[in-house]
This record gives sequence, C-alpha cells and structure tokens, in this order.
Amino acid sequence: MKGKNYKIVSLYSFFPFQEKLIIDLKNKLLEIENENDLSGLLIFASEGINGTICAEKNVIEIVINLLKKYTDTKNLNMKVNFSKKKVFKKLKIKIKKEIVTMGVPEINPSQDNGAYIDSDNWNKLIKNKNTIVIDTRNHYEVAVGTFQNSINPNTRNFREFPKWVDEHLDNHLENKESPNIAMFCTGGIRCEKATSFLKKKGYKNIYHLRGGILQYLDDVTEEKNLFEGECYVFDKRVALNNELEKGSYSICHACGMPVSIQDQKRKEYKKGIQCHFCIDQFSDNDRKRFEERQKQIDRSKEGNQKIYKI
Repeated sequence: MKGKNYKIVSLYSFFPFQEKLIIDLKNKLLEIENENDLSGLLIFASEGINGTICAEKNVIEIVINLLKKYTDTKNLNMKVNFSKKKVFKKLKIKIKKEIVTMGVPEINPSQDNGAYIDSDNWNKLIKNKNTIVIDTRNHYEVAVGTFQNSINPNTRNFREFPKWVDEHLDNHLENKESPNIAMFCTGGIRCEKATSFLKKKGYKNIYHLRGGILQYLDDVTEEKNLFEGECYVFDKRVALNNELEKGSYSICHACGMPVSIQDQKRKEYKKGIQCHFCIDQFSDNDRKRFEERQKQIDRSKEGNQKIYKI
C-alpha cells in the first residue's frame, strides 16, 4: 500500500444502542476529529452503527478501538481499502431512527436474519437454477454494476424495498422448487436487514452475501468474478472497479447521479450543469446558477495549478 496514505473503513453492526451511549460516543469522536485528520459519515441509531471513516492508519486504529468498546465487541463487519486522497470533506455524525432506513420498526436484524454466505460459496449459490438473486440497492447503483442474472427492484431508496417485496417477489418465486432467495448490497447492511424483513414475512431459505460486493471483490480472483461493472460507493470515489480502485464514474453536480465516461460524451451532458438523468429536472435559472458555480470551480482549479507551477 505504498503511497496510499488514507485508510478507508466501511462498517456496520446491528445491536441495541442506548441513547445516552450514542451521545457519549458522538462527543468522543468529535474530540478525535478536532485533533486529527478524520473524515467520513457515521449513522447511529437504537439499532446500531453504520458508516465509513477515512484517516491515516493510526487514527483509524484509535476510532475502531473506541467503537469496539461501545458495541460490546460485536462484529463491526469491516471492509478496508486505501486511497492517496481523502474521500470525504469532513466527519459527519448523524443520529437517526434507523442506521439504514427501511421503515419497518417491527423487525430486529440483531436477533433474526438470514444465513450469511461467504464469497467462496456465493458463486455456487447464485448459479443454482432454484436460486433467485436480488440486488437490494438503489436503481442508480445497479446501473453502475451488479451480479449476473440478478433481479433489479428498481427502487429509488431502501424504503421502497418492502413494497417491491409485497408486489413482486412471489412472481419471481413461481416455478422454482424449494427456492433459495439470495440477496446482496454494497457492504452487507441492506441485504442483512432485507433478510430480517423476509423472515418476518414468512419466507424460507434466505441468504445474504457476507460483507457485500466490497468483500466479494476483495476475496475472489478475476477469473471467478461474477460481478459485472463497477461498485457504487457513497464518497468522492463514486465507484470502485474490480481491484477496489477508483473507477471510471464521476458525479453530476446538478443531480448527484453517477455518470460514466460514455455518459459524458452524450449531447445532454454539460459538466456541472446537467446530464441525461436530469435534463428535464431543472429550470433555466437553476442551470444558470449551476453554470456560474462550475465557472467558479474551474477558476479555482486554474489558480491552484498556477500556484503549483510557481
């Protein structure tokens, strides 16, 4: 990892988290940030912890050791990679009702969820003719990359997933003998919560990919890899390729959607102003604001380059 100064850790854990301890942990993390170059996004709720942190190795170790004290040594489901640059501007800590919002309060993933499947056995499971494979992520994440022959629920957010299950899942299970339901997401949290929901609904033979796509790409060799495309991530890198390096996607700064190199060649695309996703979303006044913002960004970059040359 020579030359890569920042360690990036994605993590989550479902466990009962008391409000008093949530506030206490938040304050301690902000103290660490105040004295160190720590950035990321962490979400705390009564059901646990979810998020990604970015810092130099020694700072990450301090944070992880602190988190372990509050999670009572529960599994943090950590995925690790590295970057030469920071992938977040600063540290944000949000306290919410759920660490990943589904809107179904009666489920409890820490007590009841599906069976974990590790990367080595995942390929065998999803190749089984009686297995249906469901991508539990949002539609724009699926468009960037997904597993071969997986079902895209075409949801805008995870809150829409239960409705999709109620309206469509049984149709996909028809003509399957003792069907398996295999689910996956970026790091494992959404598919884990989805298995808890399906078990509550009475479904059987439910599985989820341990560590999600990120762990899978880290574990499998190129010749065994069944994931096609890139993996969308919620930070400045936008998407990661099969080597878990920054991929070919960037973000449309008008609507926030991921755009590929090919998308940037489309006639609808104007850097910082619009892309094919948001061509009809904004007014002319909005676009004028976006255009002025992009000019300021470009001028700022040009100024930095001149200073660097001097």
